[in-house]
Amino acid sequence: MDYFDVIIVGAGPAGSTLARALEGSGKRTLILDKQSFPRDKTCAGWVTPAVIDSLGIDLADYADGRTLQPIQRFRIGMMGQSAVENDHGRVVSYGIRRCEFDHYLLERVTATKQLATSVKSIRRQAGNWVVNDRWEAPLLVGAGGHFCPVAKLLGEGPGRHETVVAAKEVEFEMSPAQARACQARGDTPELWFCRDLKGYAWIFRKGNYLNIGLGREDNRKLGDHLEAFVEAMKQGGRIPPDLPGRFKGHAYLLYAHAERPLVDDGVMLIGDSAGLAYTQSGEGIRPAVESALLAAEVIRSAGDYSASSLQAYGEAIARRFGNRAGESEPGWQLPGWVRSGLASALMRSHWFTRKVVTEKWFLHRDVPPLAQAV
Repeated sequence: MDYFDVIIVGAGPAGSTLARALEGSGKRTLILDKQSFPRDKTCAGWVTPAVIDSLGIDLADYADGRTLQPIQRFRIGMMGQSAVENDHGRVVSYGIRRCEFDHYLLERVTATKQLATSVKSIRRQAGNWVVNDRWEAPLLVGAGGHFCPVAKLLGEGPGRHETVVAAKEVEFEMSPAQARACQARGDTPELWFCRDLKGYAWIFRKGNYLNIGLGREDNRKLGDHLEAFVEAMKQGGRIPPDLPGRFKGHAYLLYAHAERPLVDDGVMLIGDSAGLAYTQSGEGIRPAVESALLAAEVIRSAGDYSASSLQAYGEAIARRFGNRAGESEPGWQLPGWVRSGLASALMRSHWFTRKVVTEKWFLHRDVPPLAQAV
């Protein structure tokens, strides 16, 4: 049996950020992931300057051999009507490919790594957690996404009672002919809201790569909405007429409507495993990174790993992201007043699409960077 102080399950942005933030603390840390890296991870994939700041990333270093698409405009509309384009006059975000971004973050980690290894068993032994009958630690951190095996230890775990947003997307490198046929521009991601406001689709060109997807709270109609959106975008020339491969699916929880506990005795959840995706946009990278940094601060200072000691992490999450909504709140991210008959007109407004949709919901310009760096 190999003994560690902390075992992190999941080597995505949340897990790798936590592992790196614990360096120098004296904590012996193991990070596990079922996949080898670089891994195939389809994601719209944009990160704001706040994320770059929190991670201490040198943009020139990152851009060397990797995709880094500056973004300064957004094109926003409701399906079936014309879109509104807003120029922010400066770079407000960066497009990245998750296969590159996640690998870059993990390569910076010096802790022990065990990749291409699935978690087959988790059990308690003398107050410690034993994973796969091979690794033992008093603290287990779930960072493995929506279906993280550590999340299953808390409450009811991932299950049918959760209000889950389901998404399908594809990302591919365009051929010269496809690039010429694609009207979407790299510096201008496109967001298209469904008419019933239960989800939205996106077109995001990152250098020579194109990402197209759609997410909804109504999983049963996801395929129909995606097919209709793709066909409309093809007809309008926004995307190439020939899309390779199939769309891949994934799921996540919106913060205000997730019910998963964040801590228990010897257990913490961070990132998507905790259901921290922003309620208005579904973005999970910034919450993943910030939750990992907040968790690291608590782990460094905790006298023990009891639930009462770790509760400081839950309190820090509430201060940073607000309190979760009650059961009476609607499941999807948009406020009730936006769902009203005003929605169509609002989505034609430059002020609303810029100040509310883009700057507030998607860029979180009103939320300052976390006042700590890895």
